[in-house]
Amino acid sequence: MSTFDMSFGRAPFHYPTPIETEVTHLAELFAHTPALAMYPPRWLAIQALEGDERILAEIRAHGGPALAAALDASLERLRAIYGDDLDVVLVDQRYRFVHTLARQAVTRSTTPPLTLSDRIDRVVTHRWLGIPIFLAVMWVVFKLTTDIAAPFVDWLDSVLSGPVSRWIVALLGLIGVDGGWGESLLVDGVLAGVGGVLAFVPVLLALYFALALLEDSGYLARAAFVMDRLMHVLGLHGKSFLPMIVGFGCSVPAIYATRTLDSRRDRILTGLLVPFMSCSARLPVYVLIASVFFPAQAGQVIFGLYLTGIVTAIGVGALLRRTFFRNEPQMPFVLELPPYRLPTLQNIWRQMWERTSSFIRKAGTIILVTSIVVWLLLAIPVGDGQFADTPVEQSAFAAIANGVTPVFAPLGFGRWETSGALVTGLIAKEVVVGTLTQVYGGAGEVAPADDEPATFFDDLAVIVGGFGAATGDALRALPGVVGVNLAQEEEEPVAEGLSASIRAGFVASSDGHSTPAALAFLVFVLLYTPCVAALAANRHEFGAFWMLVSLLGQFAIAWLAALVVFQGGVLLGVQG
Repeated sequence: MSTFDMSFGRAPFHYPTPIETEVTHLAELFAHTPALAMYPPRWLAIQALEGDERILAEIRAHGGPALAAALDASLERLRAIYGDDLDVVLVDQRYRFVHTLARQAVTRSTTPPLTLSDRIDRVVTHRWLGIPIFLAVMWVVFKLTTDIAAPFVDWLDSVLSGPVSRWIVALLGLIGVDGGWGESLLVDGVLAGVGGVLAFVPVLLALYFALALLEDSGYLARAAFVMDRLMHVLGLHGKSFLPMIVGFGCSVPAIYATRTLDSRRDRILTGLLVPFMSCSARLPVYVLIASVFFPAQAGQVIFGLYLTGIVTAIGVGALLRRTFFRNEPQMPFVLELPPYRLPTLQNIWRQMWERTSSFIRKAGTIILVTSIVVWLLLAIPVGDGQFADTPVEQSAFAAIANGVTPVFAPLGFGRWETSGALVTGLIAKEVVVGTLTQVYGGAGEVAPADDEPATFFDDLAVIVGGFGAATGDALRALPGVVGVNLAQEEEEPVAEGLSASIRAGFVASSDGHSTPAALAFLVFVLLYTPCVAALAANRHEFGAFWMLVSLLGQFAIAWLAALVVFQGGVLLGVQG
């Protein structure tokens, strides 16, 4: 405290003697220059010595030749002592003074007090507890994007295929377009395409709600810190683990979730690995084929498929690091942990809406166009037939499927039924089940139509009631996030006729080795090209080149893996 001048309430500050001499000399000259009277003389001298271009220009313009010469002389004398970094020396002297003053005036405790964020971080970033806590949080996110959103996905699908479809048909009847290919185009083509886009919306909203919650609260940074060490195996950071976990629910929001990564290299690499995480759309295919060929070990087969996807992602990630990204150094991982905050509804909704609407605008167009193309292929007859009323086996779709069957023949499922199902699976993986059910004739009996058509108000009641039922199902599924199941799900057994037809088809295409053929088919479905929506998201986020890498690369990996599985089973003599 002795350095303070108590009479003025401030501490005296002086530059080193050479600088102080020149500052005092210039300040006296400036004080006697009327054109510069608007500035404090000492401040003006310091600014001039620091090289402030605006101040120097004004001094030379209004001070006259004598003052300019005196300034140049002072600068020359000081630069002879301190070099060209005179401005740095002046600033450094002020910082030294402030530092000395603060050290004498401020008393700091040897142990800083722990904040609430510090106390929470002692648990959530703990060396051993951090990873289990992070995995539990990711499990909640995964369940939220699947189980909680699923009832609303079903509700949207039923609304579009029911009331909305009937309204379009009625509207077409009013304008004289009743039945025929025009109605089929709008209902089976356009409406089906729009429905395919809208079906993702509840999943996206649920995902972006969870992401916004984690990001706004400050936990997302902790998650990246905790998982960073493990993700280095793939040449990635901890942040990359979140999109990969979400990929088990749906590849589309998982690819968009890579936006949380800072490096474009990390975003691309993570986006290429995400589709190897088995999305929920593939699960119906697993259940169908495993129930037909492995009824006693269906659970183990499905679990093995999920593990296969993870192991494949690790191998592909290591390969990509040594090929495409071998000359790109890994970005340093520097992260400041923000304090925990209470998320705001405004920020959460803004992030949810911006990200979801971006998906609808960019990916929706591609899905719509693809759906119309598939409708055209199903409607065009090959040979005799009527447009838009063509049996599947006589359609252009069947002809194209027959054209690609040689590609799948070495894999044990080289028939047009399975080839066609895999082609439609490019739109959405769950479509594989619908296609197999249709082409193998196991759809079952169709319920008879009602005697009286539903009215507009009946449809409104269905929409409102269906939304209420979906909300109730979502609330009942909510405890399932922590392992408490209030809703009992009944397994739907595979119809005997469908099961026999599928088995016969695989037996015929594999020369009796139907079991390895079925397993190869499952592996191919697990690994092959992502759906159109995922490809659209990939192109939107990373560009056309990386979309083609994903499309062709995954197909090649799936083909080789299925070949190894089937031919290995044949060599081992696995029958039936």
